[in-house]
Amino acid sequence: MAKKCFLSFHYKDDNWRVSQVRQIGAIEKQPLLDSNKWEEIKKKGDKAIEDWIADNMKGKECLVVLVGEKTASRRWVKHEIKKAWADGLGVLAIHIHNLKDSDGNQSTKGANPFTGLVVDGKAVSGKVYDPPFSTSTYVYDHIKQNIESWVNDAVKAR
Repeated sequence: MAKKCFLSFHYKDDNWRVSQVRQIGAIEKQPLLDSNKWEEIKKKGDKAIEDWIADNMKGKECLVVLVGEKTASRRWVKHEIKKAWADGLGVLAIHIHNLKDSDGNQSTKGANPFTGLVVDGKAVSGKVYDPPFSTSTYVYDHIKQNIESWVNDAVKAR
């Protein structure tokens, strides 16, 4: 049975790549907000964002960080990682920079999103997967073949 996952990513730069991973269908995930809905929540302030994250993380077993070029530096991605870790969810990251975006472009590899994150005095650690291909279709196939086992391993590790 598919694990229930919360997807964490940088919306502006990576939503097209994230949509490709979602289409694999190997994991259950929260619904994605379109940019207008996200802007509505942001306008209500930090508490509204925290509440949306908490509501959508409820009942999830794993956090999957889909890492593009700037993902690791994003404030809310860091918040999601820390919350998932504090709540005992499995955590993992997958580099998606070599998946093509809607314009057919790939991006630069981003940093490890777990680096430097601490919860209750303990470093956050999770496996970071970097598909060993530069061709978008091979990257997609590699993620498709492995994401279910990666999520299962992350959940077992916690």
